Amino acid sequence: MALLDIRDLAVEFGSGPAAVRAVDGVSLRVAEGQTVCLVGESGSGKSVTGLSIARLLPSPPAHWIDGEILLAGRAIRHLPERELRAIRGRVVAYIFQEPAAALNPVLRVGDQIREMLELHRPAAAHRDEVTRLLELTGIPAAARRARDYPHQLSGGMLQRVMIAMALAAQPRLLVADEPTTALDVTIQAQILELLTDLRRRLGMSILLITHHLGIVAEFADRVAVMYAGQIVEEGPVPAVLANPLHPYTRALLNAVPRLGAGAERLANIPGQAPPAGAFPSGCRFHPRCPRAEPECRRSPPCLLEVLPDRHVRCPLWNPLGPDAG
Repeated sequence: MALLDIRDLAVEFGSGPAAVRAVDGVSLRVAEGQTVCLVGESGSGKSVTGLSIARLLPSPPAHWIDGEILLAGRAIRHLPERELRAIRGRVVAYIFQEPAAALNPVLRVGDQIREMLELHRPAAAHRDEVTRLLELTGIPAAARRARDYPHQLSGGMLQRVMIAMALAAQPRLLVADEPTTALDVTIQAQILELLTDLRRRLGMSILLITHHLGIVAEFADRVAVMYAGQIVEEGPVPAVLANPLHPYTRALLNAVPRLGAGAERLANIPGQAPPAGAFPSGCRFHPRCPRAEPECRRSPPCLLEVLPDRHVRCPLWNPLGPDAG
């Protein structure tokens, strides 16, 4: 049984004729001890999918239209708020992309970590455990840093504090939503190495949400590529990177800078990703796809297993033909 099992998730914002569907039929699984990367351009629905796992989207304006999410075997769609509070932090915890915005600026970082302990592990809500958690994330002089306010710490330090807070309740699943976006390249690598090390040491599962396919190779076991509210390709990382089946995945890989490429111009993806509510008919990538054929504009393709353990949503790979599904 998967630790996280998302089945045909559909989420809309707004209501009535003005409703906009941001996530449309997303299915994704994360096994115990596994790292899965959810990759795609901004606006593809990655964060909406991640926040839906613990029902963190405000409703309204968000509305869960269809599908189910099983977390540690429990269906969370209709759970009462009291039971959800027990799951948030304890079963699934989050690292957000802007730690300076996520932390309270008027509370010391150690006090904010202690709040998490008081909520989920009251017996451990003491200074020594706060220091241990900060040391676990590689913060030097942890006992002293626990007395600092957020503005006294660098971006990399703040992200480590966020990781310590997320680990305070000893979650089974860690959702890291663009955890390195605001950091320089050196600190990005340190944070990713830290998450990899913590996963091994603590036995957690990780769902990493990112727009950068280049960080997937050394970090994840599986990758799911998302475009315009849908998963368009999914499979083991080595197989997907070595042989991308969807034109969008191939385009993302071609846009990753490579050592030794010299002054060669980076490949770009023509056009722009469509905003939610303005998705094209048929395959949603066809206006930007160099391989698009007339049938790509007509019928929306299904996400199908076209090779062992490889799924792709593309009419050119549909074994039943482009008009199937």
